[in-house]
Amino acid sequence: MAAALYEQFGPIDIYVFDQLLRGRIAPGMRVLDAGCGAGRNLVYLLREGYEVYGADADRAAVGAVRELAAKLAPSLPGENFRVEPVERMSFPDDLADVVLSSAVLHFARDDAQFDAMVRGTWRVLRPGGLLFCRLASSIGMEGRMRQLAGRRHLLPDGSERYLVDEQMLMELTRALGGRLEDPLKTTVVQGQRCMTTWVVRKPGGG
Repeated sequence: MAAALYEQFGPIDIYVFDQLLRGRIAPGMRVLDAGCGAGRNLVYLLREGYEVYGADADRAAVGAVRELAAKLAPSLPGENFRVEPVERMSFPDDLADVVLSSAVLHFARDDAQFDAMVRGTWRVLRPGGLLFCRLASSIGMEGRMRQLAGRRHLLPDGSERYLVDEQMLMELTRALGGRLEDPLKTTVVQGQRCMTTWVVRKPGGG
């Protein structure tokens, strides 16, 4: 059973899986993975015939996604998967019904890059579409992160990340004109790091 599930869904983020179970990512939708890596969240979508797009700055990762797509969804054009950073994606405005951003935004160098990454990701989402983000935060471990510069912090697990907090995400939601589809949800990983799920609906649509 476990092997069959893995074959069907791959190493999908459980929080993306939750959105699937709740019908927010449904057949017929265009899904763009902004910072797709090697495609861990795309196996099921490719297998089930979704119109899938992806971008990542890592050429090898995009090569792996193209190979995965050629195997699972050979009718998809290879140009749907592009080697480019999320802040400078060449996809047209309002392309996708759903945009995924899983463990991407916390690699921003500073406020300017973080803002550019968010705006670039939001731009390709159609009115009424859903933005799913999972990113590092300080929520639940305030005071345990060592600030380096701006919002860049050294985490107890030894990694460096750009960290958001609840106030910042709420202000950003309002600035984008979006609305939260879920309350902010944060997982604290045994005193090592915090990962927050931020799910926002873009205004408009019909």
